[in-house]
Amino acid sequence: MTLLLADDDPVTLETLSACLQPEGFRTLLARDGTEALALWQRHKPDLLCLDIMMPGMDGYEVCRRVRAQDPNVPLLFISAKSEEIDVVVGLRLGADDFVRKPFGKHELIARIQTALRRAQRGKVEDDRTSSFQLGPLRIFPAELRAARDENGSIDLTPREVSILRLLHERAGQALARDVLLDVCWGLDYMPESRTLDQHIAKLRKKIEREAEEIIETVRGVGYRWRGAV
Repeated sequence: MTLLLADDDPVTLETLSACLQPEGFRTLLARDGTEALALWQRHKPDLLCLDIMMPGMDGYEVCRRVRAQDPNVPLLFISAKSEEIDVVVGLRLGADDFVRKPFGKHELIARIQTALRRAQRGKVEDDRTSSFQLGPLRIFPAELRAARDENGSIDLTPREVSILRLLHERAGQALARDVLLDVCWGLDYMPESRTLDQHIAKLRKKIEREAEEIIETVRGVGYRWRGAV
């Protein structure tokens, strides 16, 4: 993970870097807003820590310009400006957090880790809602539907989307019934022995045409999608 640190005080910069590098972070150091923006555009770090009061371009302006290009990269303000209005302005500009100087090492690391985890969850959620191809079908999870072409649409239930996603993610693998039940129903769910087979049969009627086999039965194991040819 690479962090961009921007502060016009070289002692603060070195202190921040010394705190973060032993935790496994690589640090990029900027002494003003213009340098910070240039480093961000060149290296695209995983998180930015910005002071507010810097010569030339202040931290607020850096935040505005970064957010205009990337609304998701984690960004924290670290500043001696601690009035409520300073915090409010920073958060309204799109900062994820506001750390007041002086700060403790462990507090700073915890806030950075929290911001990074939040960003990662957002990426995972985006991945979970993006469409994917399963043979002749394009699946649209957020819309609970599948389509063969621009005009056709097949309504799906959330569980049907989960089944298709798992088959897609593990293309070519024979998925045991227990795996499908654990992932698509939940570990605490105790379905009847035929529940999965009944759902698969209903799903096949929806998505498969005559003589077409998108979901393949693997005898004695479970089900499989062979994957793209």
